[in-house]
Amino acid sequence: MAYLTLNRAKLKENFEFLKKTFAKSDISWGVVSKLLCGNKLFLQELIDLGVKEVHDSRIGNLEIAKGLDPNLQTVYIKPVSKRYVRKMVQFADVSLNSELETIRWISQEAVKQDKKHKIIIMVETGDLREGVMGERLVEFYSQIFHLPNIEIIGLGTNLNCLNGVMPSTDKLIQLSLYKQIIELKFNKKIPWVSAGTSVTIPLMLTHQLPKGINHFRVGETLYFGLDLFEEKVIEGMNGDVFELHAEIIEMQEKPLLPVGNLAANPQGETAEIDETLYGQSSFRAIIDIGLLDVDPKYLIPADGNYEILGGSSDMLIINLGENPQGYKVGDTLNFDMKYMGALSLLNSDYIDKKVI
Repeated sequence: MAYLTLNRAKLKENFEFLKKTFAKSDISWGVVSKLLCGNKLFLQELIDLGVKEVHDSRIGNLEIAKGLDPNLQTVYIKPVSKRYVRKMVQFADVSLNSELETIRWISQEAVKQDKKHKIIIMVETGDLREGVMGERLVEFYSQIFHLPNIEIIGLGTNLNCLNGVMPSTDKLIQLSLYKQIIELKFNKKIPWVSAGTSVTIPLMLTHQLPKGINHFRVGETLYFGLDLFEEKVIEGMNGDVFELHAEIIEMQEKPLLPVGNLAANPQGETAEIDETLYGQSSFRAIIDIGLLDVDPKYLIPADGNYEILGGSSDMLIINLGENPQGYKVGDTLNFDMKYMGALSLLNSDYIDKKVI
């Protein structure tokens, strides 16, 4: 069956690049591990790098991380539902929050567990996912800072996660100003202003990050080395930490166009016919992975000599053209991938995972 590899050396190079970059700006950061879907093998690789703070949107993944290293600071990075508050407080040291009632539930549970739970208040800055509206922030803070067993350690924001709104210097200055207003009004220190995720890193690299920003939550750039402004790999980083390896299970020379009456396939698609291709053929490979495992649009052939034509639930069809590489049944085709492709593959129990 197809398998996914994590390249330990390349991951380490990316981690060290980010570690040095953040240190130059005196910024603390945590690694978002949700891409790894709780895979113990890959989580251990993060811990072995020296990661001290792990962020995830699945409580079960934080439980696994704590099991591997009880000293990790674990951060739950989405609003928690009421029925999972107990478990979240048990396995997350910090959580991102934007609802008063939820924070009250967290406070009550933290008292029961005799734990101090840390909170980052999420602030809406334009992308319209989670976050308290800025004009309500002071009132919001006034109702939670005194709650028992709760410690407000930061203000945060998310950008580019829903509507594609990009971070900007002005938006992040505003976030920093909110911190100053609260500190002056309530005489309370807020240690972190968490600027966001990997999408904000280009502002730091181009010296456009306001000085008040001192915390990041990083996933995609660590694993894929991407500058999400330019959609290209940052110089000095690696874009191929992960690689998919799929075996050829059929190899035939076949016509380029289907033959017969056409109807929609199980995915609801109907083949488009380019009549100029009638009579032409190419070598087509079937590989042992399908739509159940990954959407082909998130896969990037490592060899430019082949392309993905389509697929069904358990197989993808590859056009090899004249097959200049001489691929045959039993050979392996390799693919780089985008973030969502890796996420699907890591979430699939049918795909083996290996460290190289």
